[in-house]
Amino acid sequence: MSRQYPKKPVVGVGAIILNGDQILLEKRRNAPSRGEWTVPGGLVDLGETAEQVVIREVKEETELEVYNPQLVDVANYIRIDENGAVLYHYVIIDYLVTSKGGKPKALSDAADLKWVPFSEVEEYNLTETFRLFFKRNRQKIENASSYF
Repeated sequence: MSRQYPKKPVVGVGAIILNGDQILLEKRRNAPSRGEWTVPGGLVDLGETAEQVVIREVKEETELEVYNPQLVDVANYIRIDENGAVLYHYVIIDYLVTSKGGKPKALSDAADLKWVPFSEVEEYNLTETFRLFFKRNRQKIENASSYF
């Protein structure tokens, strides 16, 4: 299915990976939102659960191994073109995951990766969807960081 002008919404996942009071941000290599910062993630393939996808995508984009996905939020990204047609429509399921450790390395869809303190996240050029997610869930994420 095409990502642009889809016939149905496209389902994706995002991984919230914490290191103390920092969150791992990824600079997007591809459209939509190329060059903007968000969290690692990707699209659900036929036959995969959302939890399987978040583990697979983190490995493909960061080389980190994660486990224990915990649902945090569901976000919608809908972009309409100048003619009123739906250009993009994503439903994004965000999970808090636990890392087995290691140093993240930008691979596949990631142009760059960076551990960012919670207090500095909103200073970055964030995707619209992640900016709204972070504002809605910042307290929940900060509270969860004490467990990681």
